[in-house]
Amino acid sequence: MNVLSLDCATHTGYASYIDGHIETGVQDFSKRRGESNGILFLRFRGWLKAFKDADIKVISYELSHMRGGAATEISVNLTGRVQEFAASIGAEYLSVHTGTLKKFITGSGKGTKEQVMDWFEKTTGRKPISDDESDALACLFYTLRDLGIDPPIMNNRLTPKPRNQGDLFS
Repeated sequence: MNVLSLDCATHTGYASYIDGHIETGVQDFSKRRGESNGILFLRFRGWLKAFKDADIKVISYELSHMRGGAATEISVNLTGRVQEFAASIGAEYLSVHTGTLKKFITGSGKGTKEQVMDWFEKTTGRKPISDDESDALACLFYTLRDLGIDPPIMNNRLTPKPRNQGDLFS
């Protein structure tokens, strides 16, 4: 079963489990001067389309804390696009609370970002690009276990993807 897990934000962490292989990375959707949030959302939607032919059956994403302000607006809109994309490809989706992921990885719902990043390094054999990437992998492992799939042993098997936007409108 192919699974995509996301930590939705301006710098979106992702981890995919496709045909038994895991890939992780961070995609940068930062706005440039004069751009609206709408452009960020269009870039995100365009990037998701890269997974259209991957036969994704489940998309999971970290449900971040909603504290109001610009970050909440972006998070809510990105997760809405995830749900829209899931519907368009016939995939199921689920959200996983931040505390649930921290407890799954560190044993405590109050675990730190540093602990999750340390877990990522021990699991993959390399440092994460950022906490966004480590959160996405944690979400993937949680989702796989929830679906009854044992995550593969991974030491030194992941290659990070570059942080660039590319041409997402083509």
